[in-house]
Amino acid sequence: MAMLRAQASFGQVHVVLVYLLIVLCASASGGRALGLTLACAAALLIDYYFQPPYRFWGVGKPLDWIALFSFLVTSLVATQLLYRARAEAAEAQRRAVEVESLARLGSETLSSGRAEDALTRIASVIQSTLGMTECTIERDATAAAPEWDVSPDGRVRRALIPLTVQSRVVGVLRLTSEPPVPLDPAQRRFLDALAYYAALAVDRVRLVAEAEHAEALREADRLKDVVLASVSHDLRTPLTTIKALAQSEALRGNESAGAIEEQADRLTRLVSDLLDLSRLKGGAFGVQPEINTAEDLIGAAVRQTQVLFGDGQLRTVIDLRSPALVGQFDFAQSLRILSNLLENAARHSRGQPVELGATREGDMLVFTVSDRGPGIADDEAARIFEPFYRGRGATPDTGRAGLGLSIARTLAEMQGGIVGYARRQGGGSIFSLRLPASEFGAEVFEESA
Repeated sequence: MAMLRAQASFGQVHVVLVYLLIVLCASASGGRALGLTLACAAALLIDYYFQPPYRFWGVGKPLDWIALFSFLVTSLVATQLLYRARAEAAEAQRRAVEVESLARLGSETLSSGRAEDALTRIASVIQSTLGMTECTIERDATAAAPEWDVSPDGRVRRALIPLTVQSRVVGVLRLTSEPPVPLDPAQRRFLDALAYYAALAVDRVRLVAEAEHAEALREADRLKDVVLASVSHDLRTPLTTIKALAQSEALRGNESAGAIEEQADRLTRLVSDLLDLSRLKGGAFGVQPEINTAEDLIGAAVRQTQVLFGDGQLRTVIDLRSPALVGQFDFAQSLRILSNLLENAARHSRGQPVELGATREGDMLVFTVSDRGPGIADDEAARIFEPFYRGRGATPDTGRAGLGLSIARTLAEMQGGIVGYARRQGGGSIFSLRLPASEFGAEVFEESA
């Protein structure tokens, strides 16, 4: 009204500037739709009231068309630019909130002393960030696919999101909101990022539990070794005394003394194995590899175990294609390994021949002990080298604790070798001892020969 009263004194430039200011203010406060509407209405008002002939639709001069068109274009462009600026500002604000939320999640994950506490705090951050009524993270749960309960207007009431780490489902994120909340595609993507943090927290809980369990097992194993070492050491003295008394009674003609001495020897062997196992685990058992020949080791093993075999029951097979089979190994400990394997074969050969062989394969000397016993089941083959393991067919009273093969493998590994098992064609077992070969030693032995 004020502009109409001063119509004569107002120039078109002033009118255009005033209406342009009105359009910009409307766009800033009411949005793009209101700004575009007012721009079109202002163009009509300028034409009707402020361009001659007044109070008529239309313009009298071509320049008036240009001025009116320029005003309309300027108003529309300014409204659109203002709308884009406001949208970008809102997007920047939303991004800032997302970054802040992710930073809070990272902080909660790293700063929480207990993994369960971090899980609770992450659920609280997700709930407050998305405006949900309830947010829970369930561990050890499975879900085939995400589930969404969406209202007709596109608002989310409930959501079930599987939590995955490296394609493995570790839990489920459950969201509930009353009233429903809107989640556009950008917020859905942000929710996926939040869900990944939750999955990492769930996986952290699992890893912490596994680490605590492993630590408890290590401590139990350490205590077991301490107890075994202590008990085994304390048993040696009374066993020595018992054996001495049994020998004394045997000299006096006591028929039971032989059985007592035999049982004392069995217990002494068990105690010795237990002590050796504890020393091996504690790193107190050393080896001294030196240049030795396979023939010497086989000869010593045959002499040490000959009482276990009858005439012709133990046969030796040595590869004679090379002048000397020479290796770098600890003779005493390797002799113990080979003797254990021969003793094991003697117990299971059922009176059938046992073959002790030696050959060279690449940079390794290979000693084999082959028997014709019942063999070992496939499901037990991987466990026979575990301490204290005894097969299903073993009788309760065998005088063994299931430590011989475990000690043999450990002694071989300390020298850079390995003890292995394979089925024998036609039935039975083949235990192999692989030790490092020595080219230098072979040349020395060839020259001396």
